[in-house]
Amino acid sequence: MQLFSTYEHSSYLELAITALEKIGIEKERILAVPLENRVEERRLFDTLHRADGISLFDKGAAIGTAFSVIGGSVGFILEWGPIYWGLIGAASGFILGFIIDYFIFKVVHKRKMAIRGKKSEVVLVINCNKEEVEKVEKILWENLALGVAKLDD
Repeated sequence: MQLFSTYEHSSYLELAITALEKIGIEKERILAVPLENRVEERRLFDTLHRADGISLFDKGAAIGTAFSVIGGSVGFILEWGPIYWGLIGAASGFILGFIIDYFIFKVVHKRKMAIRGKKSEVVLVINCNKEEVEKVEKILWENLALGVAKLDD
């Protein structure tokens, strides 16, 4: 059988490997594979098939709506009339909201892709007999594995 587990890269991983060796699992039956975490920057615009949950459209739409109402109201007094000033207010409000969102996500947050919670950094694969499975699984859980899976041969 094979047992798979994921760990953060920490001393618990080393403790788990040492405990496995103490119960008789040879080094040749243990495989630890480090994972490379994603470091690419988020895209500025989402596509139909890929979205990251960040929208640069929301504030622009809200501020554009508010500015169009204000522009339309003031447009009754101004020369071009309420329709033109409403459109000018909508466009300028949308651009202002877009710039605010862009500034927040590009400058303030520096657009780092942060994964909340714990990250799997190492996959540990153990080849063992069916008699050893319960002991091995117990050792993995005791040493703070993020996840454990079994695979029958």
